[in-house]
Amino acid sequence: MPSETDRRRVQKTVLITGCSSGIGRAAAHAFLDEGWTVYATARNPADVEALGEAGCELATLDVTDRDDIDRVVERILDEEGAIDALINNAGYGQFGPVEDVTTDRVHDQFDVNVYGPHRLIRAVLPSMRRERDGTIVNVSSVAGRVSIPGGGVYSGSKFALEAMSDALRNEVADLGIDVVVVEPGPVKTSFSERAEREADPEEREGIERTDAYADFYAMFEDAQLMGGDGPGAVEPELVAHAIYDAASATQPPARVQPGTVARVGVLARFVPDALIDRVYGLVRNVTS
Repeated sequence: MPSETDRRRVQKTVLITGCSSGIGRAAAHAFLDEGWTVYATARNPADVEALGEAGCELATLDVTDRDDIDRVVERILDEEGAIDALINNAGYGQFGPVEDVTTDRVHDQFDVNVYGPHRLIRAVLPSMRRERDGTIVNVSSVAGRVSIPGGGVYSGSKFALEAMSDALRNEVADLGIDVVVVEPGPVKTSFSERAEREADPEEREGIERTDAYADFYAMFEDAQLMGGDGPGAVEPELVAHAIYDAASATQPPARVQPGTVARVGVLARFVPDALIDRVYGLVRNVTS
């Protein structure tokens, strides 16, 4: 007769961070639709109540709080026996010229976008190693491969996440664990609205808007480079399905770019720096 743990393991289990809206919420639905047990997490439990009504298990989780992470991971392991997939989706964008963003704000950006995934990876890997099975999906961005003026701090956090993922992928390759980076371009979510607040000194302490960079602010705002209303922006469901495919694949690719803008955007890293700098100069001349 199968044990209680064996019966529970018939259904796969996923832990998803940042489910209050956008990609995280869509990912929770994507996994739920495929019959997975979904632990949907957010800092504010009220933001994920609808996911609970849809059938997700809910948990309050702040990725900057190690106690939160340990509590949630221990609960899942106790209830399900294993975590088959970890989706590190929680994150936000801190924008503004590098000089205008204080070091405290840089630390906050890395605490969520880099240290948060690292905390979760360390928490789930022991059980994945024990099972010799599991997939870690780190949600990055095209900005994790190509940096733009005004986006250095955000890109820095995503570059770091990508580098950490590359190392981790090979460290756990012989342990039955896969690591995948998902690199969306513009997505139709509230991401750009929060990014605007984070870059506004009236909304957020730690931003010191300097007149010397007026052209950069104009270029950034006019071009809507990271906005969900810009050309080529995709629905969060497209990214969510790419995340699900990566988590459920037997041999997933190291990187996935959902949408045309994402696939084309990452190719910019092969363009000579001098040419990219010239393009940014032309854009500044147009927007100034």
